[in-house]
Amino acid sequence: MRVIEVARFGGPEVLTLTEAPDPSPGTGEVVVETAYANVLWIDTAIRAGRAGQWFPVQPPYRPGSGVSGTVSAVGPGVDPAWAGRRVVARTGPVGGYLDRAPVPVDDVLAVPAAVSLRDAAALLTDGATAFAVLDLAGVRPGDRVLVTAAAGGAGALLVQAARAAGARVVAAARGTAKGDALRRLGVTDVVDYAAPDYAAPDWTDRVRAVLGGVDVLLDGAGGAYGRAAHDLVAPGGRVCAYGAPAGGFAVPAPASARARGIAVTGIGALQAAGPQTRRAHLLAALDAVAAGRVTPLVGRTFPLDRAADAHRAVEERAAVGKILLTP
Repeated sequence: MRVIEVARFGGPEVLTLTEAPDPSPGTGEVVVETAYANVLWIDTAIRAGRAGQWFPVQPPYRPGSGVSGTVSAVGPGVDPAWAGRRVVARTGPVGGYLDRAPVPVDDVLAVPAAVSLRDAAALLTDGATAFAVLDLAGVRPGDRVLVTAAAGGAGALLVQAARAAGARVVAAARGTAKGDALRRLGVTDVVDYAAPDYAAPDWTDRVRAVLGGVDVLLDGAGGAYGRAAHDLVAPGGRVCAYGAPAGGFAVPAPASARARGIAVTGIGALQAAGPQTRRAHLLAALDAVAAGRVTPLVGRTFPLDRAADAHRAVEERAAVGKILLTP
């Protein structure tokens, strides 16, 4: 089979397509024939050697964290009924950028008939993250919610799910294409924080004009955008900082948060969640898509041998929504 490997930290060019033996399922395992592989911003940071403080990965390694596809083989101790089923699964140390993945059957979830394998792959991490963030932030009917990086894989889901929960939501994203994509999902209040000088000084004023103040900030951008968004949060509000593509996770200073009565959660709370909690959030995301409450925003898919191009698109923020690989 084909698999992407990384022998050293570096640019996208270090993603190398290699041949490996076809896997056989061990006891309690299934082999998933990959339809789509999950690609994350954190994959690019790990590959570049910038994520050691969060994910202590060292080369050589296989990038990726999960796939959707069809069970092609079952190992000893596994119910034979799994064979041929459409599934989504986290793949652990075997990586996710590959043709076939051996996975413990306990890490596999059946994909509902109403959900495509493409959408299931898009939900594997971003869906679980989005529904975990909603739980952490406690979004309620009537809340005024700001979502930054709203055209990302998790951000687009958060905007839709928060609206479905009865919140008033402003989606902040960078560029016309991303705003148009959000509007096609039915989002009415979109603020573009792009400008030639990178961070338009008035984007926060436009959020204030719509919401007045922010009860809940769901920050998937970090960096300067996340820091500017903190100033919009009303006393007694809630902040969940779950993303960092704009320059590091951004959380309010503890003293400032205490003085304003702001409750802050971050990436640590998401990482601390156990596998059963992550599984429950992924199930919630799959159910929400099956019921038509949310729609994953998938921007582009790349063939496996163009994994480097997929990473470039993520790093350059050149694609709208989720990016996936497909064999």
